[in-house]
Amino acid sequence: MSDRPPVPLNAGTETILFLLVPDFSMIAFTSAIEPLRIANRLSGRRLYEWRLLSRDGSPISASNAIALQVDGAISANEPPSAGVLPAVVLCGGLGSEHYQNKDVFAWLRRWDRRGAHIGALCTGAHVLARAGLLERHRCTIHWENLPGFLEAFPEIPVSSDLYEIDRNRFTCSGGTAALDLMLHRIALAHGDELATKVSEQCIVDRIRWPHDRQRMPLRVRLGVHHPKLIRAVEIMEGNVEEPLSQESLAERIELSRRQLERLFRRHLGRTPAQFYLETRLERARHLLHQTDMPIMSVACATGFVSASHFTTCYRQTFGKTPRAERVRAA
Repeated sequence: MSDRPPVPLNAGTETILFLLVPDFSMIAFTSAIEPLRIANRLSGRRLYEWRLLSRDGSPISASNAIALQVDGAISANEPPSAGVLPAVVLCGGLGSEHYQNKDVFAWLRRWDRRGAHIGALCTGAHVLARAGLLERHRCTIHWENLPGFLEAFPEIPVSSDLYEIDRNRFTCSGGTAALDLMLHRIALAHGDELATKVSEQCIVDRIRWPHDRQRMPLRVRLGVHHPKLIRAVEIMEGNVEEPLSQESLAERIELSRRQLERLFRRHLGRTPAQFYLETRLERARHLLHQTDMPIMSVACATGFVSASHFTTCYRQTFGKTPRAERVRAA
């Protein structure tokens, strides 16, 4: 990952175009735009200005159903032939993994050909990838969408970092990580002191580094601190496509199978096999929502050898078949 700033440094006002797609993430969007406003206020100068765009200039709704007025359509905001280019930030959210619009893709590619720095928040990386703008660029995406992105774009290097900056691309995992990305940009352009002051105004006690983890540590998520149990769950989450036997799992953490079962029952209230199955089915659920993979392929990607066994387990856990889940998601 490069530490180069995502926009050229200059003494003037930096402009950022925020392109909103349907059901964009409001928390990621506001976490990105508020640090810019605060930087302007604290510095007493107009360091940043921004324009909100939608495909056709109409108001657009976030995933929380709040509709925002925008400043214009993409057609009215074409790349200039000369001068300093604004950065372009695509704001994704629910359903961005299925977003298709040839006009938006062509518009983004025109900005790319002019040399603009282009970024994406939350699941916006899916849109950039589908537009062909992440080839040979490292990116990141929200942890929940990571499995689906890997299946859809296996050739694109993607991480689970908070944010990634690779040459003229910057991507952010979403949520409040957009705040960290913008604080990083402010620090690069205007110094650490201003970035720290903005962070304090946001009641954030530190600026997270890009390699900080997206998800809570397992001990927090599970509410347990037993090191062998945490290690067992880590191994399960890392071996979804080819599940390990309980004997192999127990051997890896240097316990007997019976000790492993007692550990899971005592701390998590279920057997290792039940927990492992739930982990695999949750991954399958994400793939059904986020990809167009055939159901049999989803089954194989989560360690099931037959579609019938997968369907039975899925129905018992979620109360519907994988096919019904996909229909509901669509």
